[in-house]
Amino acid sequence: MSCSVHVQFPAGKPVTVSVNGVAIERDAIQREMQHHPADKPIDAWRRAARALVIRELLLQRARRLGLVPEALTDDDDRRETDDEALMRGLVDREVSVPEPDEDTCRRYYENNKARFRSPDIYEAAHILFAAASADKDAYAQARADAAAVLSALHDNPESFAAMAQACSRCPSAAQGGNLGQITKGQITLEFEQALIALKPGQISAEPTATRYGFHIIRLDRKHDGAVLPYESVAARIADYLRDSVARRAAAQYVARLASAAQIEGVDLAGAEALRVH
Repeated sequence: MSCSVHVQFPAGKPVTVSVNGVAIERDAIQREMQHHPADKPIDAWRRAARALVIRELLLQRARRLGLVPEALTDDDDRRETDDEALMRGLVDREVSVPEPDEDTCRRYYENNKARFRSPDIYEAAHILFAAASADKDAYAQARADAAAVLSALHDNPESFAAMAQACSRCPSAAQGGNLGQITKGQITLEFEQALIALKPGQISAEPTATRYGFHIIRLDRKHDGAVLPYESVAARIADYLRDSVARRAAAQYVARLASAAQIEGVDLAGAEALRVH
């Protein structure tokens, strides 16, 4: 049996972590902590300890059943360890995961159509007044220049392309500021929020600040996304539902093992603690 683990909690009470009398080593918990980042070290320690307790539960069960590890190798030629193979083999043997049927998949599709929608496409142009926020003088000048050009554009919006060619510090200046087609996620969040707030043909009321400087934005056209047909997403839905059921079934299986085991030092209550890694 391995040595006990003593962790100094805020209250000063040493904690011993064990599963059915088998202690989890201090070094093992400390190594596992890197896979469970948290704002506080003690929270990372608890998460790491829970993960290793679940691992020990599964390995003990696999050994009691006399399972033999049959390690798999992935496409990158990485091979499972014997412990990983034992845990996978145990879950494959003892956790039943039904295949989602057609009716279930279609019902999920009908209830979640917003998830299966092609993205909105925006055709836009901009004028960039480049400046780094760390350079206060240049940043202030860029803001002032953007405000002056924007004021002129409000009086003469047809001059946008000429202004972009003359003032913008973006390569798109050569195309009169034209950025082509844009979808969410392709641009900075600040630019995106300003863009989607515009109506086609509208120029932003104020310069938009991003890490690149200040932008004057014009939305030319918006093409609304459409709901994708069921047939094109059926396989994705089936995979999602299968994985969701598998996670719940594995968590329930670990909960049953935990209820029949003697565990010290950690609390496995709650779904977060019962994930099988």
